[in-house]
Amino acid sequence: MKIYTKAGDAGETGLFGGGRVAKDDARVDAYGEVDELNAVLGLARASAQLPQELDALLQRLQDQLFTVGAVMATPAGTKASSYLPPLKESWAEDMEHAIDRFEAELPKMTHFILPGGTPASAALHLARTVCRRAERRAVPLLRDGTIPKDVVVFLNRLSDLLFVMARVANHRASVPDVKWIPEKSS
Repeated sequence: MKIYTKAGDAGETGLFGGGRVAKDDARVDAYGEVDELNAVLGLARASAQLPQELDALLQRLQDQLFTVGAVMATPAGTKASSYLPPLKESWAEDMEHAIDRFEAELPKMTHFILPGGTPASAALHLARTVCRRAERRAVPLLRDGTIPKDVVVFLNRLSDLLFVMARVANHRASVPDVKWIPEKSS
C-alpha cells in the first residue's frame, strides 16, 4: 500500500466512515490539533528525561488521545463508529486522581508559573498549550453536536494534568518552578 493516494490533492480529505470534507473543515482542524498534541507528547517522552512514572502515564495518555482523535474523525451513526473503542469516563477520573496524587507532593503555588525549569517540564508545558488549543477547536464541535462531551472533558482534564506533571518534573529533579514575578511600574 502506498502512503500517498493523491485523493487530497484538491484540498479535501475523507472522514473515517465515509464522506469527504475540506481539509480546513472545523472537524479536521480539531482532530489535527489532537494529532499534534499526541506528537508533542511523543516528543516529550523521547527528548526529555522524564521520571518513569510520568513517561508511563504519557504513553497511556497517547493511546487514549488516539481514540479521542478517531472519535472526532468519525461521524456519529456511521457503521465505522461502531468499530471505535469507546471513550471512557474513567479516563477523566484517572487524570483527576493523578492530579491529586501529584499535587500532594508539590510545594504550594505562590506565583504564576512560567514554562521552563527542566527540559521535561518545558516539554510538558508545551504539550499543555497544544492541549488547550485542541480544546478550543473542539468546543464549537461540541456545541453543534458533532462530537460527544467526553472529548472536551478529556482535553480539559488533560491540560490540567499536564500542568501538574510539568511541576512534578521540576520538583523531582530538584529544580524550582520558574515563577512569574511581574516588573513593578516605575
